[in-house]
Amino acid sequence: MRRLKDSDIILNRLDRIPTWPYPISVLIAIGAGFFFACFDVVSIGLALPKIEQQFNITAEIASAAVTSGLIGYIIGSFLDSRLSDYRGRKIGIYLSVGFFSVGSFFCAFSQSFDSLIFWRAITGMGLGAEVALVSTLMSELAPARVRGQYTAKAIAFGMLGFACIPFIALLLIPHYTWGWRALFLIGGLGGIIIAFMRRIVPESPRWLIAKGKIKEAELIVSRAEAYAEKKLKVTLPPPEKNVEIALKQYSFSEILKSPYLQRLILFTSIWFIYYLGNYAWLTLSTNLFFDKGFLLTKSISFVAISSIGFIVGSIFPVFYSDRIERKKLAAIIAIIWAIALLIIGWFPTSWVILLFGFIASTTIAALIPVMYTYSAENFPTSIRATCVSVTDGLGHLGGAICGQVIFGIYALFQGTDYGFAAAFSCMALTGLIVAFLVMLGKKMTKQKLCD
Repeated sequence: MRRLKDSDIILNRLDRIPTWPYPISVLIAIGAGFFFACFDVVSIGLALPKIEQQFNITAEIASAAVTSGLIGYIIGSFLDSRLSDYRGRKIGIYLSVGFFSVGSFFCAFSQSFDSLIFWRAITGMGLGAEVALVSTLMSELAPARVRGQYTAKAIAFGMLGFACIPFIALLLIPHYTWGWRALFLIGGLGGIIIAFMRRIVPESPRWLIAKGKIKEAELIVSRAEAYAEKKLKVTLPPPEKNVEIALKQYSFSEILKSPYLQRLILFTSIWFIYYLGNYAWLTLSTNLFFDKGFLLTKSISFVAISSIGFIVGSIFPVFYSDRIERKKLAAIIAIIWAIALLIIGWFPTSWVILLFGFIASTTIAALIPVMYTYSAENFPTSIRATCVSVTDGLGHLGGAICGQVIFGIYALFQGTDYGFAAAFSCMALTGLIVAFLVMLGKKMTKQKLCD
């Protein structure tokens, strides 16, 4: 029998740990970035009606603030992830909050719409990098058997951001001309706090091993084992002796070859379709409710009350993402999302919007952690951050065009009773397509990472 390499032994030691083997403060430091990333995604959508008024522009023009942020998202995600694959995950998570904080501060003080568009792009660069790197880092720090659970816990912070921001917006936006600016200021301050918190986050032992830094990786895993034994108050079982984990060095060109090219295409397609509907709900629903005849305060209230579902939904994958095959779980959640949006579109009474808006928000919080975990574990360590950024970043093009697509469909039926229903039916269709596409993926739940 061939003797395992030191790198194989170290990773087998990490994967046999049955719990999160780091202080809870590490999880908070990583997850807090996701909180403000999601905080910002919703804040721009809620701010759009006031931005239209203050800069005297149409809803279609105002939606360019969403588009510019998503273009920045794609660029920042790719650049920071490439740097992360070369220089380490820690430098990547510092740069992501840096871009986000600077962009948010300047958005808060923008005196023209052109200026706002530019700084939204800078903010988006930080957001894109943050999402890709949190997914990557969590998949590499967590042991195999709890990877889904603890990635879900980190991303649950983001769902809390989705849930909190509408209530803060409800207090600020309808009552103060500067209310939307205050939202961006809060985001910028949050980014600075997170940067200080992240000093305690360890480097990815998988990335260290992929770069030949065996001693540094061994030190991190040894500390993780000691912490886990202290936490569990038991001696850890011995690692598997015959499991070889080949951490190969892949060049960027490898993602254009089989089997990773097919996976890139699949996950890019999934994220593109999903984000088209997801961002439409998160950023355009307030405007759609307002145009349907509901008052602005009531429209924001619909979003705020429905957002409680983000908290409820974020709990679900913590318990089930490692128990149910992830691709099946994602498909079921996507179908429920589609049904909820269809009902809102065709029966838009106040109680229907609140109830099924709550269900729609719940499905977002349940699906996103599952899909981020599933995306990251399908690619090898040395190019994982890059692959996640490419699929998630290009996928955000769907979000970037959501305003044009949804408002375009709405305009086709303007003057009839079906514009609102058609817009929400289009959002619902994205859920059905995602459910079909995700079932084409491979099984990864409780499997060792693709390295």
